[in-house]
Amino acid sequence: MKYFCNPLNVDYRYQFNQQVMPGLGEGAIEVSREAADPSMIYFKGKYYIFASMTLGVWVSEDMANWEAKRLPDNLPFYDYAPDVRVIGDYVYFSASKRGEPCNFYRTKNIEEGPYEEIKGTFDFWDPNLFVDDDGKVYFYWGCANMTPIWGVEMDPETMQPKTERIELVHGNWSENGYEVCGEDHCDLPLEDDALEAKYRGFMQMQGMDPDNLPPQMQGMAIMLKGYVSGRPYIEGAWMDKHDGKYYLQYACPGAQFNVYADGVYVSDSPLGPFKLAENNPYSYKPGGFIPGAGHGSTMRDQKDNLWHTSTMRISINHNFERRVGVWPAGFDADGELFCNQRYGDWPQAVSGDKQDPWKNPEWMLLSYGKNATASSAEEGKGADKVTEENVRTWWRAASEKPGEWVQVDLGETMDVHAIQVNFADDKIEIPTPGELRGNQTGKRYIEERDLITRWTLEGSVDGKDYFMIEDKSEVTTNLPHDLVVREDGLQIRYLKLTVLEVPYDQKACVSGLRVFGRGNGQAPKTPTFAAKREADRRYMKVTIESPSDDVVGYNILWGHKADKLYHSYMVFGVTEKEIKALVTTQNYFVRVDAFNENGITEGQVIALS
Repeated sequence: MKYFCNPLNVDYRYQFNQQVMPGLGEGAIEVSREAADPSMIYFKGKYYIFASMTLGVWVSEDMANWEAKRLPDNLPFYDYAPDVRVIGDYVYFSASKRGEPCNFYRTKNIEEGPYEEIKGTFDFWDPNLFVDDDGKVYFYWGCANMTPIWGVEMDPETMQPKTERIELVHGNWSENGYEVCGEDHCDLPLEDDALEAKYRGFMQMQGMDPDNLPPQMQGMAIMLKGYVSGRPYIEGAWMDKHDGKYYLQYACPGAQFNVYADGVYVSDSPLGPFKLAENNPYSYKPGGFIPGAGHGSTMRDQKDNLWHTSTMRISINHNFERRVGVWPAGFDADGELFCNQRYGDWPQAVSGDKQDPWKNPEWMLLSYGKNATASSAEEGKGADKVTEENVRTWWRAASEKPGEWVQVDLGETMDVHAIQVNFADDKIEIPTPGELRGNQTGKRYIEERDLITRWTLEGSVDGKDYFMIEDKSEVTTNLPHDLVVREDGLQIRYLKLTVLEVPYDQKACVSGLRVFGRGNGQAPKTPTFAAKREADRRYMKVTIESPSDDVVGYNILWGHKADKLYHSYMVFGVTEKEIKALVTTQNYFVRVDAFNENGITEGQVIALS
């Protein structure tokens, strides 16, 4: 069996970003790693993921092990949201650019090229190409909080529109709670009158008359109005067809939030009209170690398993500090599109055969809240951060010298099967290695050099005698989310990570030394809970009524039918949670599952009152 653990274990290239705002000048350069907006396809026996700002493509033969490869330089690597689709013998590629026509590219050989350029005739952002069963080609795009997702039919030879663009999906945050911005959907957008007043005030502060803007500023004015609106971004279109129905997927409310999600509308026609599906959002992962599951794609593998890949959020060093995740998905008997993210950042098995998308994980989380020590640490960034299950906090060594270490004590010897080593970044301040590129709103440089991360991982049962688990002291790779698997298991109490080299010779930073396996006790007792819908029907409050010391965490599940609990929110250390992601017109059922180091215990399903 082969395994992977989200976020995907791939070289995420460093970005040197500088924000530019009209009238406000250039900001400081912010450094972080990023990949996002993944398009995943199966082509000629291999799996490929094209993601933003990677300078290439990720390639896999088994869906578990991915390798980053550079692509020909004529592709627009500095344009966001690459879209890739297989049409006949070709793979078609496009990416986003505002203010000038976006070109298309096609190739019969993804890794070697060449990529034939097809001149574009209009600009777009967040593109998605779709070929129907009859050979007709359709195109979808849109990425803003003031405009919708559009669709057109395209000429498959010239890649020019054959029809006028049609508005397909608009934001509807007053009914769809999952479209509201903020952490846990806490930032309600401005109403029209308040938005107009705030926009006009902002423009006047910049010395601009909002009633007499020059023509070249009209598009920018719409963007600025959106910037102050607090309204969700409706973006990241992806189309699939299943049993004669068209499933138009879209992302919302914003990549920098833990609630970044993918929703879906359904139609009998590729250009609508579309109706909101009953199961929404179908991709949603607000909790756990690393949250976020928006702006992605859905793909069938060679064994007809459906997989969904999308963007995960860190957003500490820069708003677009992001990663990529992959989850099992599917269509149920009623044609509902779903994605299983209940334990979405735990090790997942890939059998290479037909799989059950709802199978529970084989190994449990052993490291949460466990005692950790280190060779040194900066104040406020101690060793305890590596067991917090929070990608946004980290241990940082007090020096840059090789050999700084952090150690986790599981408390007793346990059967360890997998360890995920998660490196972080912390305010990197170095000269930009290359030329910044950009436009009127921002500039960036993507690190082109192949950097290196080296470390060793040792285990012990007594804290005195150690044995080597994984030696990466001589590698030439740079993998910030490395996964070590020992399928047969190892008896370990102490795990010691020694950091030998990190990019740019920075101080060692580790956000998670996450350990998975099997404990020595019993699964938790069946949890009892209460769930109540609030006056605002987008909200519900879930209260754990039987908290227990032997529980590591809870998974709150809900769905529009008792046997379709397709949504989940994993929590640690809390017994009450308000969830604001409901659709006002939908009724729901709720279940709370408890888990610890020994297993998962399902709660009872109740109707949400």
